Amino acid sequence: MRGTVPGLPSAVPLTAMLPGIFQEDPFTVRFVGGFDDVLAPILSTLDNLGAYLDPALAPEDFLAWLAGWVGLELDESWPVERQRAAIARAAQMYRMRGTVSGLRDNLEVLTGGRAQVADSGGVAWSVTPGAPFPGQDQPRLAVRVSVADPSAVSVSAVDAVVSAAKPAHVVHRVEVVGS
Repeated sequence: MRGTVPGLPSAVPLTAMLPGIFQEDPFTVRFVGGFDDVLAPILSTLDNLGAYLDPALAPEDFLAWLAGWVGLELDESWPVERQRAAIARAAQMYRMRGTVSGLRDNLEVLTGGRAQVADSGGVAWSVTPGAPFPGQDQPRLAVRVSVADPSAVSVSAVDAVVSAAKPAHVVHRVEVVGS
């Protein structure tokens, strides 16, 4: 939590900006010094604004705010490192949204484990008319997430992520196993 920090010097002391006559008055110096104590954390925050906007350096209580900027909703039970990684990779994940590799990467960041995604579809071309279609005739998706502690990962949360990422007509199965 940000606020006054005892002993934090001001980067721009106001007493030095006073006319010389006021700098000699002890009451005025003490009075204006109170403003320095209040403004020092604000100026320090502004001087370090870049660190507040970097997920790797931002204070922990700023992570939820940063996540809102990139459209993420963080789970408070995640370790801080996983929250930082999810925010840092959010834009890249949006570019890969709707792909098997995008779903796999998203699940790996969100669970901290290893994800395998098996898709029944396929894309191919043929110079022979009437050639068989690639893949299977019924679209299916199988997802297996391997983590150190399967009880620490919510299967319903993984299922919700998969449901949001796949086309509505594709049937899916989710499995969380120990690694």
